[in-house]
Amino acid sequence: MQGMVTLNRKEQKRAMVLSEVDRGVVRGREAAAILGMSLRHLRRMMAAYREQGVAGLAHGNRGRKPVNAVGDELRQAVLDLACSKYAGLNQQHFTELLAEREGIRLSRSTVRSILLRSGIRSPQKRRPPKHRSRRDRYPKEGMLLQIDGSPHDWLQGRGPWMSLVGAIDDATGKVPHAVFREQEDSLGYFLLLKGIVSRYGIPLAIYHDGHSIFEVARQERERATMQDQLSGKTMLTQFGRLMTELGITPIPARSPQAKGRIERLWRTFQDRLANELRLAGVSTLDEANRFLVGFLKRYNARFAVPPIEPGLAYRSTQGLNLETLFCFKYERVVGADNVVRFLGHRLQILPSLNRLSYARCTVEVHLGLNGAVKLHYEGNYLNTRQAPPEATKLREPVPVPVRAPTQPVIPAKDHPWRRWEYRANRE
Repeated sequence: MQGMVTLNRKEQKRAMVLSEVDRGVVRGREAAAILGMSLRHLRRMMAAYREQGVAGLAHGNRGRKPVNAVGDELRQAVLDLACSKYAGLNQQHFTELLAEREGIRLSRSTVRSILLRSGIRSPQKRRPPKHRSRRDRYPKEGMLLQIDGSPHDWLQGRGPWMSLVGAIDDATGKVPHAVFREQEDSLGYFLLLKGIVSRYGIPLAIYHDGHSIFEVARQERERATMQDQLSGKTMLTQFGRLMTELGITPIPARSPQAKGRIERLWRTFQDRLANELRLAGVSTLDEANRFLVGFLKRYNARFAVPPIEPGLAYRSTQGLNLETLFCFKYERVVGADNVVRFLGHRLQILPSLNRLSYARCTVEVHLGLNGAVKLHYEGNYLNTRQAPPEATKLREPVPVPVRAPTQPVIPAKDHPWRRWEYRANRE
């Protein structure tokens, strides 16, 4: 009595067609075409079918152990080493040590299969892949701007390396403003946002990366004083403070793919803009910034797309003093002599109608984008002048200029001194 035979779908189809051939319903050539095989191979299978029945259609190696299969003893030895001597190693490292120290040469996939069948997983935890999909654009211009900096050899060796700090509108792909800087710094982003706000208005949100210009580093947040933590004071960078005062929502991007729109913009600029700078003969930073104005107009006319909804989402700047917003702000404590020290400056606060003395008060120092320093107290501008130098400065010795050593004068070859000859007996 024959045992039970399990056929897969392909073998079941063959059995059905071969039974039709055996009964004379289908001819051999037609059956070979249906099964996608040659007539010769069909005849071999037909002979096996008539001799063994449907069992002849099953593969001969079915149920047999492969010749190159790992033996039970070797499999057990690998498991014992993985659980004792080499416990905690990742699968690749474990495979390498088996070959180097134990003389057991197996592939990584074989070792992995042996370990997984016994429930031993790799100690290295891998994050599962994330599903990424291209999101829809924002419907209106000015709702979201992506900002970033691109350090590159923009002048192609004719000048120094520079960083292009720019923004791109998410709804239209339009570049509202950009500026070349010697390096990617906070001042560059201040100039960028000021150019956008002055021309268009205040955007609703800004998409940025995790640069320290936008977010306070974790180490600095951990070093925050207990007083700041108890008062609930939020630590912000200078640019983060500016976005908060303007009411702009910051959206941090946690991967380069998340801000792919501006990353693709830099790839285009590094091709088109760099070559146009070369054709224009630009070799300095100032020349590059002047050339950039006309380039952006042509770029936006060529590549910008219309938004889904008409109109602008930029908010008006009416009633705002941009000079008090677009500046770097620091807190300083006024000395007993009403003098504030800041970056080498000594500013003497003059008495005002609101207050005669500001000693021991905490004032706000505004460092403008042009380098001007101003003091504010409770929202009011303070009149200041340069404080007289301290006594220690007056007692410092005045440095005496040191004269550079003069070079010796070497007479010419035809100088009279060289033509003079000594004669012992002169008449």
